[in-house]
Amino acid sequence: MTDAPTYDLERLLTGAGGAKLVAGVDEVGRGAWAGPVSVCAVVTDLSEPPAGLTDSKMLTVKRRTAMVAEIEAWALGIGHGEATVEEIDTLGMTEALRRAARRALESLPVRPDAVILDGKHDYLGPPWPVRCEIKGDLTCVSVAAASVLAKVRRDTHMATLGFEAYGFADNAGYPSPVHQQALAEFGPTPHHRLSWSYLDDLPQWRHLKRHRNALAGEGQLPLFG
Repeated sequence: MTDAPTYDLERLLTGAGGAKLVAGVDEVGRGAWAGPVSVCAVVTDLSEPPAGLTDSKMLTVKRRTAMVAEIEAWALGIGHGEATVEEIDTLGMTEALRRAARRALESLPVRPDAVILDGKHDYLGPPWPVRCEIKGDLTCVSVAAASVLAKVRRDTHMATLGFEAYGFADNAGYPSPVHQQALAEFGPTPHHRLSWSYLDDLPQWRHLKRHRNALAGEGQLPLFG
């Protein structure tokens, strides 16, 4: 059984690190073929978190959905940000993530002094002081909370898009057999990322692929998350 996330890193940053408030930040949708990339930022007062809080991927759909209200009632501040499919295709995933994360942080009702990013890549950058933490969604309370809120929010959005043949309500725009079959038969929807490499494997739709200007942003990150 996975250990529950702790405040060890948050306390390190608010102690020796000198920060007063720390935001945990996580993203969802980076590896999807369709839909936006979404980021959530959560600030807490280091109080006891909701029971069972952990990385969203470790929770059932029912449990993480129910946990949203618990997190919203407990957290000191919550911010959400997104980058659209158009931004992803035009700017690349790294810049899209940066914009979504900044939007999430800027929408917080309180301004954090430091940020914990899940993973090993700092896609946020200045002026935010950033600490990257691999598996932060499993080990850090604030990042775990952000992972739950980001996933539920994006999954809910994807389920409202229609295009039932693509199975967005179940796969949230990620690759799946149903999604792949619909793409091969009907082609991409307005919600698909047209700069993504999946189009290379669809000869009948390859002409729709967008080739991003390399000067517009950084390259596409690995397809996970």
